[in-house]
Amino acid sequence: MNSDKSSTHIDIPTHTFMQPEKQIKLPNDIPRWEKSQAYSDLLGFILALNEAVKNKKIRDQYHSSPLIEKLVNMLDQLDKWIDEIPPIDQPQRFGNKAFRTWFNKLKEEGPNLLKQVLPPEYEPAIPELFTYVIESVGNDTRIDYGTGHELSMVAFLCCLCKLGAFKEEDYTALVLKIFERYMYLMRKLQLTYRMEPAGSHGVWSLDDYQFLPFLWGSSQLLDHPRIKPKSFPNEDIYNGFYKDFIFLSAIKFINQVKTGPFAEHSNQLWGISGVGAWSKVNSGLIKMYRAEILAKFPIVQHFMFGSLLTLEPSTNPPPQQEMMPPPSTTMMPPVGDTSMPPPTTLARPL
Repeated sequence: MNSDKSSTHIDIPTHTFMQPEKQIKLPNDIPRWEKSQAYSDLLGFILALNEAVKNKKIRDQYHSSPLIEKLVNMLDQLDKWIDEIPPIDQPQRFGNKAFRTWFNKLKEEGPNLLKQVLPPEYEPAIPELFTYVIESVGNDTRIDYGTGHELSMVAFLCCLCKLGAFKEEDYTALVLKIFERYMYLMRKLQLTYRMEPAGSHGVWSLDDYQFLPFLWGSSQLLDHPRIKPKSFPNEDIYNGFYKDFIFLSAIKFINQVKTGPFAEHSNQLWGISGVGAWSKVNSGLIKMYRAEILAKFPIVQHFMFGSLLTLEPSTNPPPQQEMMPPPSTTMMPPVGDTSMPPPTTLARPL
């Protein structure tokens, strides 16, 4: 979402909201998607957030509006529900069916939670907005989670920006407060309910579940005097700095849930550690995100389109930037032991 675009907000009283639905039915629909207003808005928004967190730490001082804090509190509430709905005893190792109980609670009570968070004038938009919230936490049939669900959280935040709830000054906090809190919620869901990775163990991504912590996280580290790409697999580095950098928080989590050499279970990330500069990592990850997430039919076939994010042709196509090639252009599923340990208490850093 370009800054000139974000200054033209939807007029809520006169706007006709709608229930988002899937509209990408066949692989042949991908070119239409890539030329759509939704694609333009989402990619532009991701790039704007990437810019907003450059060289910023999670615990730095930056603008944080009351709405940001309320959304973080809403995610805290969803976290508490996990404690109230423990996993059940069942024969199969993965996909604990207690997740469906948690998911149904969110489905039933979530719209009212969102109503309490947003100013009253946003109430007409809640059904459309909440679709992206419920889509962002995983699938209750398959009990899985992946980068398509992550994209739905981006869509939720992007829609709020299109409605004028957030301004450009909020962008840093959207990543380092809301998205960071969302990541910890997703990790707790994954561990507690033994959620399967959506797709073939991260074949479309850098790890089993996420992509954007690495993209935005590399922007945070652009000019860091000590932490270079070659050093992020180092245990002392990710344990010492994960409270300030979402990239390192993601690396710490991977090492918490996987066993064996890092180069084997996270081959894509290991390849990135060989890149000389964070600027090349960041530009490469942008290109990789476009190619391996936004252009992949198995992911975007599940995306929901409504009145705010539409498949109509874009009036402001995203810039075709000259970008470094990704560290690896062949996305291979990680090898080695990808199993998770028994559920553990996953504390957020204070």
